[in-house]
Amino acid sequence: MTQDERWLARYNEVKDFIETKHRNPSKHDAEERGRYLNWLKHQRKQLNAGELKEPRLSMFRELLALMEENRRVNQWG
Repeated sequence: MTQDERWLARYNEVKDFIETKHRNPSKHDAEERGRYLNWLKHQRKQLNAGELKEPRLSMFRELLALMEENRRVNQWG
């Protein structure tokens, strides 16, 4: 599996999680934090440093927009 394939697989996992649960990953849940939140944090860090290249850049921006739609959604409600 190439690096691009691994990146795309994780991207799809995070996107599916947000679309099915209708909320962002929680920092309080160890599984969500380790599986999704740390990946998102690393990608955001690369974006801010200007190291994220196309097509990852446009895909990650779409994911950020999806996260913004689900911002501050009560996960326990």
